[in-house]
Amino acid sequence: MATKTDLSDSKKDSHQHATDVQSSVKKKTKRFGGLKMFMVALTLSFICKALGAVVTKSSIIQIERRFGITSSEAGLIDGSFEIGNLLVITMVSHFGAKSHIPRLIGIGCLVMGIGSILTASPHFFMEYYRYDSASNVKSFENSTEKYTPCSIDLNSTTINKSSVLLESGCKNESGLPMWTYVLLGNMLRGIGETPITPLGITYIDNFAKEGHSTFYIGILHSVSVIGPVIGFLLVSFCIKLYVDIGYVDLSTITIKPTDSRWVGAWWLGFLVLGILSIAAGIPFFFMPKSLEKPTKERKSPPSLDVSSTNGSRNQTTNFKNPGQIKEPKDLTGFFHSLKRLLTNWMYFIYLISSLFAFSSFIGYITYLAKYLEQHFGQSISKLNILIGVVAMPVICISVFLGGFISKKLKLKTLGIAKLFFISHVCAIALQVLLPSFNCERRSVAGLTVTYDGNDLGTHPQNISFPFCNSDCNCDTNTWDPVCGDDGLTYMSPCLAGCKSSVGRGKDLVFHNCSCIEANNFQSIKTSAHLGQCPMEDDCSRKFIYFMTVQSLSSFFMGLGGSPKMMLIFKTVEPELKSLAVGLHLLVLRAIGGILAPIYFGAAIDTSCLKWGTNNCGDKGACRIYDSISYRNIFFALYFGLNVPTVILYVILYTIMKKKYGENNTGSSNSGGIDADESNLKEPLNNNKEFVLPAHEDSETHM
Repeated sequence: MATKTDLSDSKKDSHQHATDVQSSVKKKTKRFGGLKMFMVALTLSFICKALGAVVTKSSIIQIERRFGITSSEAGLIDGSFEIGNLLVITMVSHFGAKSHIPRLIGIGCLVMGIGSILTASPHFFMEYYRYDSASNVKSFENSTEKYTPCSIDLNSTTINKSSVLLESGCKNESGLPMWTYVLLGNMLRGIGETPITPLGITYIDNFAKEGHSTFYIGILHSVSVIGPVIGFLLVSFCIKLYVDIGYVDLSTITIKPTDSRWVGAWWLGFLVLGILSIAAGIPFFFMPKSLEKPTKERKSPPSLDVSSTNGSRNQTTNFKNPGQIKEPKDLTGFFHSLKRLLTNWMYFIYLISSLFAFSSFIGYITYLAKYLEQHFGQSISKLNILIGVVAMPVICISVFLGGFISKKLKLKTLGIAKLFFISHVCAIALQVLLPSFNCERRSVAGLTVTYDGNDLGTHPQNISFPFCNSDCNCDTNTWDPVCGDDGLTYMSPCLAGCKSSVGRGKDLVFHNCSCIEANNFQSIKTSAHLGQCPMEDDCSRKFIYFMTVQSLSSFFMGLGGSPKMMLIFKTVEPELKSLAVGLHLLVLRAIGGILAPIYFGAAIDTSCLKWGTNNCGDKGACRIYDSISYRNIFFALYFGLNVPTVILYVILYTIMKKKYGENNTGSSNSGGIDADESNLKEPLNNNKEFVLPAHEDSETHM
């Protein structure tokens, strides 16, 4: 009987063990399935986040033209995203990790989607877009009706043509300009985007299997690269469409996408972004707060007993900087840590140099498309396709290659610094070549050249009324350029002295133009066609050279992207890493992200030759810039910010070389901050927002 009892107990124990194993397997499967679903949802939200950044940057020129604002005001709209982000990032980072993370991310996606829709909403409450054109003075419903630009009738509508543009859509009932709602929508999008990155990475790090979080985060960032590519292609498609598509007869539109008055369907991209963001946020509301991952799985490996674990903890505690233990955790401790950071010369120099570099990058990338449009005569739609299909893959490859080189060569502090400095200097050296690829200033009668084609000199001016059009009663505020048979561009058919017209829409042709006849007296051709005269043939070739050099420069800039992020951990004590990264992001976004687009835009506005008139009758968007002045101002600002950047990088490298030893050997790099590599992750456990850089940093030393 004893034997049967033992067998029975053995069977029960075996059955209980099997049940426990099955339960454990089910829990692991459920946890893995939940994490997998979270990864899918978070990847979609990351794609939407990247998509939103591209849509905003690429649409800023269209917004500027649609609302008739200056470049500096457009820069303020662009920087409003950073304002919204900074308003809540500290609160979200501090309280978010203690709350229901998936639900907060879902709310963030919904807010981001609502902000995107709010950005697009003014389009549906404003009057149709009106631009300076002959078709806006008279409607050509009857194709046989003729329009006479040059008229000696003092009651001609041409004189007061600008008054036609005064419409009720410029402001709402409260008196606020309609573009303020675009600003508020972009700010709301910045608020909604705040929890996605820090809390998403925190959730992955909390519940992924030990050592797998880096792999998941790598997948997350790799797949999210799809967002910018989709964004550039989406914006390129939208810009090709006229802003009021579906509401106006497109056959009456006299401008093309290459025209500085053209406004594409900018609102469509924000609507698509809003819908996708809301859809991406819905799955997060059905995910649990916790995946019930055992705490001991992270803190106590199964192979170690309690005594060994406690010993390890004691050893780690003793190895840390004693200042971290004694330092109070109140506001006094915060200011003490902040003082330690700002008195750390390596970190302070790195912070200031990063601010200069980030400001130059933001200003450059915001107004690069406008520069290429004005200088090379390229359409914004074409430029977005080139950036999305050519430039973005080059940058992605270079960023990956930079991290791979650091890992493969097992670079330590000085090696990482060298890779970053060399790549950055090479990128700037290539960009020094960019201003040399320049085209001649457009020949616009009365602005850049006289009416007989002679150069006005280094300071263009508005000389609108020579003898050939003095009797035409033209409105000098109108920008409706035509290309004459004499090869000159005239600001309007009236200023070209044209007395008759045939055709409709884009096929409108003006004849009997007295100013063209005066310059082209040996020929019977005295006609003018809509639009500016095309650029010279070699300008297209120079544009190809420009984009090639720009792509190479972007490659080198991306090559130092991963090492640059790692440098921040090499310049501070381990317990100050979280604060160092937080202060770094705060300074860059507050000063670089917000202010750079504004002062870049204000400086570029000084090179404007012809301002348009907005819907309220005030000075609107610039129609044509002096391309030479634009180039000089644009690159002077960019290189002016990069010169101190390079100088500070040299100083920083010199200090780091003295600290880590003149001979860059393995032993020399093992001391100082690098000696604390085993403890780099520990201080970050209190702030999960920066888990990704910590993992990247640890991988570098494998």
